[in-house]
Order: sequence, then structure tokens, then C-alpha cells
Amino acid sequence: MTRAVELFDQGFNCAQSVFAAFAPNFGLDESVALKVAAAFGGGMSRCGSVCGAVSGALMVLGLSMNRVDKDAREQLYAMAKNFVDRFKTQHGSILCTDLLGCDISTEEGLKKAREENRFKALCPEYVKRATQILQEMLRL
Repeated sequence: MTRAVELFDQGFNCAQSVFAAFAPNFGLDESVALKVAAAFGGGMSRCGSVCGAVSGALMVLGLSMNRVDKDAREQLYAMAKNFVDRFKTQHGSILCTDLLGCDISTEEGLKKAREENRFKALCPEYVKRATQILQEMLRL
């Protein structure tokens, strides 16, 4: 089991789990990473937008950059697009609402996701896949 899945199983959200699992590789303390990514779960604070596992992965890609200039930003955008394309090919979307099959930005959708155990049934796979793609891309 990957560290990211372990963190998710401990109750951290998908963004926290992916970001914090990789953060120490880039000199960022895991506890700080958990704080930074806390609002990104559930597709941006349960708005159902971009999956938190994807958001966390994009943050990791940002940490992987050695520079913070325009050329580095363009390289990062290309890497991020590659990540998104790979994740989307595997799962059909990067949107939390699509991946969960319900809109957790509404009370009804959140209730349905919880009652049907969708977070525990589906999200570990998204966390795991995001982690695998990152490992392949960063050769970690």
C-alpha cells in the first residue's frame, strides 16, 4: 500500500493524501503538506470540481520544479497536462462529480455519496492511480 492510500485510510482527504505522501521527497514536511492541501478535497472543498487526488498531484509536480521562472512554468504546464491526460484516460474525467457519480456540492449528493460509501469504495483507487502516475513521471 502506498503512503498516499495509508493517509487516505487514516481520514485525510484525497488531495492531502497525494500531496503529503510526496512532499518529503522535495523537502516539505508531511504535516505542513497536510495543512496546505486541506481545502482541496472533494473537488475543491466539496464543490465537486477537480478531483483532490489530481489537485494534490499537480501540487507535487509544482514542488518538483527546480526553478520558478517563465520557462519552468511552461514545462510545469506541459507536465501537468500529461498527468491530467493520463488520469482522464484511465478514469474518464478529472471532475469529482463525474468520478463519484453524484454531486457532493449539494446536500442530497453528499448524503448519497456517504450512504453508498462512495468515498471509501472509489476514492482510494483515484489516490492510488494519481500516485502511480506521479511515480512514473518523476521516476520516484
